[in-house]
Amino acid sequence: MRSPLRIILASVCVGTTIFCATNTATADEAKPLEPTPGFFEMGTSPAGANDWNCTPSPEHPRPVVLIHGTGISMNDTWSALSPQLSTLGYCVFALNYGGAQEFLDPSAVHWGIRDIASSGRELAMFVDSVRRHTGAAQVDLVGHSQGGVVARQFLRFDGGANPSDPSQNLVRNVVTLGATNHGTTFAGLQANAHALSGLGLPGDLLVQAIWGPAGVQQLSGSPFLAALNGGSETEPGIDYTVIASKSDEISTPPEATFLTPGPDAVVDNVWVQTGCEANTTSHGDLVRDPHTLDLVKRALDPTYVMAACQ
Repeated sequence: MRSPLRIILASVCVGTTIFCATNTATADEAKPLEPTPGFFEMGTSPAGANDWNCTPSPEHPRPVVLIHGTGISMNDTWSALSPQLSTLGYCVFALNYGGAQEFLDPSAVHWGIRDIASSGRELAMFVDSVRRHTGAAQVDLVGHSQGGVVARQFLRFDGGANPSDPSQNLVRNVVTLGATNHGTTFAGLQANAHALSGLGLPGDLLVQAIWGPAGVQQLSGSPFLAALNGGSETEPGIDYTVIASKSDEISTPPEATFLTPGPDAVVDNVWVQTGCEANTTSHGDLVRDPHTLDLVKRALDPTYVMAACQ
């Protein structure tokens, strides 16, 4: 996670009427992300990711798209997993989404703090480019924290899944790490916001000031999540692996990440501590803990042989 104070400065850009340019295209202006000059800069890619000439192998026919969380970049999030998957023979892709520039320092961009619905559209455009460049009909998605919610937003509202004909789904597997699927209390921040609201003050602005509009949307009981989870929490024809740590201090309570399978979907809700009781992986360390990353690799490939619990 980035410094809350610095995210506050970026949140001014997306939470008020003050205009701040970003290097993220709007839905109307956007075009599929291409590895060509002139398109918006997304920053440095993690090692092993975004080789636009990568051809999927028969062993790993689906490219893997990595989706970071709130207030942090793809490079900071996936520096461990991306090169490991690339070494195993996957075509790996990652994006930065939901970016806003700091009000006082326009050279600094904070990712994953804008409206999640617009971030879902950014992911849809990115997946479209990945599929066209690789020739793959489907991709697999791996999302950390808000990234898991953005993945599900894309599936439900932006063409990632086709409930009437699951054979046309653009996604086969979804793996989430500490995703805020049913919201989070942000380890007490929501309680503080409620206390302010009880005093007649705008409590939600406290959350928005720290984590941006996406932070408010991830609060437990938010209208955004009610819409996302309404009817069914899953999409037909997709396998979900939902990974949680009992030591998670950001996506709280940790068990709120787990999904209930709907029709024709498979959900595997997994505690990092199952069979690895001494594991104390935090929310941020879910993206670099060796055992957790082994769980991701097994979710993507059931034949993967996991190492002994570390």
